[in-house]
Amino acid sequence: MAFNVTKQRNFWWTVSALLTIGSILAMVISWFTIQAPLRPSLDFVGGTRIQIELACAKKNTCEKPLTTAEVQVILDEEGLGNSSVQVLDKYTLSVRTKTLAEEQRTKLLDTLNEKIGTFDPETSQIDTVGPTIGQELFRSGFLALLVSFFGIAAYLSFRFQRDYAFFAIVALFHDVLITVGVFAVLGLIAGVEVDSLFLVSLLTIVGFSVNDTVVIYDRVRENFVNTPELSVDEIVDNAVSQTLTRSINTTLTTLLPLVAIFLFGGTTLKYFALALIIGFVAGAYSSIFIASTLLAWWRGRSNRSKAVQA
Repeated sequence: MAFNVTKQRNFWWTVSALLTIGSILAMVISWFTIQAPLRPSLDFVGGTRIQIELACAKKNTCEKPLTTAEVQVILDEEGLGNSSVQVLDKYTLSVRTKTLAEEQRTKLLDTLNEKIGTFDPETSQIDTVGPTIGQELFRSGFLALLVSFFGIAAYLSFRFQRDYAFFAIVALFHDVLITVGVFAVLGLIAGVEVDSLFLVSLLTIVGFSVNDTVVIYDRVRENFVNTPELSVDEIVDNAVSQTLTRSINTTLTTLLPLVAIFLFGGTTLKYFALALIIGFVAGAYSSIFIASTLLAWWRGRSNRSKAVQA
């Protein structure tokens, strides 16, 4: 029995439209709030990041958790009022500020130890990235994403036809935009930052999504040849039905290890896995419900126009 995906195309398109509009709104709000569509990490903006944990946390003897307010007061006194402060797991402090020399870092750490409490030097992490390197990382990652889109468009135009390629690219933009939108929301609500791994995740999402779309498009093309007597909608519905099990199984088996990484991995891998989870789910959805239905709508419209002209 065929899965009539084209019959409810307006519903699928509405869901995607709401998600993409929500993503765009989240990025706009983020832009007006932090002057960036996403909260950038040290990888992109440069500066110094200090992450330290109270020594009492290991022994579970801390009297009270850290607060951003008390840390911000100290930073203001040190002339670092524009710094970003986050409290992680109640007793771990993350401070991102302008690039600090070694003497400045030492002075700041001494002040924090004196006014807040003793921090464990063994668990402290200090990273410094120059602004030029950060900008170069962003440019390189963004360029790689653009090249991948153009490469995919060229490949699909060669393997199939231009309308196939166009709607596949629309689906890819849909997947990337939703992933970026979710992280824009996380950046505003939870202070989640995006780093160079986030760009890697977007490239991975693009590759996964286009592979799923190609499988469906390949079956659509075969059905056009094997069952020309059927309508365009019926041909696309049959193609989706014939590949649906494969699409679902591939997505689920890919998501299982990603969910494990998200739940049990470190902080860096946690958000990398989350980006992939969001993107892969969006990619499976767009391949089945967006790329295929858009192609069916366009081909049906083109056929009707040709019939009228004849």
